[in-house]
Amino acid sequence: MSYRVQFWSLASMLALSSIVSTAFAAPQVPVVPGTGVELPQVADDFEDPKWNYVPKNPKSTEDINEDQQQPTGITANGRWYEGIKRGHPDEVRRVLTPSGGLPGSEGAMMMRSLFTGIPSRPSFTVHQDDFVANVQYRLKGPISVSQTPSVTTRVFLPPIDEWEKRSGPHFGFRAAVETTAMKEKTTFIFKTKGEENEIYWPGLFIVLDSKHQNGKGENYAHFRVRAGRNGGDLKGPAITTTGWWTLGMSFTPDGMVHYYARPGVEELTAEDYITSQFPYGYRCERFRTFFYNVVNGDNGKTWSTTWIVDDPKVYVGAAAGQFAKSQQTNNSRENKAR
Repeated sequence: MSYRVQFWSLASMLALSSIVSTAFAAPQVPVVPGTGVELPQVADDFEDPKWNYVPKNPKSTEDINEDQQQPTGITANGRWYEGIKRGHPDEVRRVLTPSGGLPGSEGAMMMRSLFTGIPSRPSFTVHQDDFVANVQYRLKGPISVSQTPSVTTRVFLPPIDEWEKRSGPHFGFRAAVETTAMKEKTTFIFKTKGEENEIYWPGLFIVLDSKHQNGKGENYAHFRVRAGRNGGDLKGPAITTTGWWTLGMSFTPDGMVHYYARPGVEELTAEDYITSQFPYGYRCERFRTFFYNVVNGDNGKTWSTTWIVDDPKVYVGAAAGQFAKSQQTNNSRENKAR
């Protein structure tokens, strides 16, 4: 596709093996998200007419005032929960699938927020809410990158004139992953370094340069990749059409994160590749879950852009089929026990 912007071509990725630090494995060929075996016990299709999210307001605002506001919200099917760090979107519900969605799909999930900071206390600063897929807990642990996990989702982008009239990020599709990092510790007056588990959150943001703020008289939307090796975000391809998009991330045994996107609801292919990165200089070791961000200016008056998602799925590589089979067996045993 002509619009696709590639930060690294496959050839340049392979050439990188001669200069990459010895702390990292030689880069592998990117794996298209959706390759391998789906794990049906996680993610969702939103087809159940009784699908429902049960919020436990007030929502968590730990990132602002360290208030977790326990207990947190969870869906009736146990597949989604409120992010403990930033709280849930103000409105989460099942809706009819917008036109052009996946064939046969009748239900999707809608999310939007008014107060993305502390409820009823506008900050006039950009904040975000999190809605988290219950992957790690349903699988009884994270997925090793040796299993080549990946995640895909469909996202409906409304016409840009219906977006919040603000420049900046509006939506995020992200993962929670783990690595082992050297951390400095202080014991009494002594400082030492030791290995600790580190969680980080790579992903794709949908960003708008709004004509209402940019002085250019036109809107410009694009993807932003989080993150490069130095921790900074990377500008991704332009979004030249609204409606349905398919997004995906994969995580390979070399510790790299691979990002993909295409307009429409068709499955991702190698042509939809954006970039591959070691975010923050980390080598990914385990995939915990994925989640969505809903972002707005938190002015107490303007709702975020309305986001609709459908059919998110988690996969492991074809060679990891035994992993999927064992997880399905464990899930079946749990259901019988109930």
